Amino acid sequence: MNRNIALALLLASAAATSFADDITVDTTPFASTATRAQVQADLKAFQQSGVNPWSTQYSPVAQFRSQRTRAAVTADFANARDRVAAFTGEDSGSAYLAARNGNAVTSTTVAGQPRNPQ
Repeated sequence: MNRNIALALLLASAAATSFADDITVDTTPFASTATRAQVQADLKAFQQSGVNPWSTQYSPVAQFRSQRTRAAVTADFANARDRVAAFTGEDSGSAYLAARNGNAVTSTTVAGQPRNPQ
């Protein structure tokens, strides 16, 4: 019986082993771009807005309205179908880019915004 207790204690202590590491001290000085009063005013405005980002019913895109129609986006995708298929293929588009003789992609859309708007 004592052997079982000793074995259980040994296993429990082995499972509770922690591995400590050196602390990391960031020596970069922090320079705020807002005054204390501005930060407190922002916090008060947020608290009064009634928004609870920790709620299960919170939706950050609930008020989002697109500037383009679904049909326009679908048409753009259909026009770029070959390019999309190439970039989502097994080689991630390297064969597609090689076939273009090194020409750079002229426009890239990230998060719905052109990288170089004109």
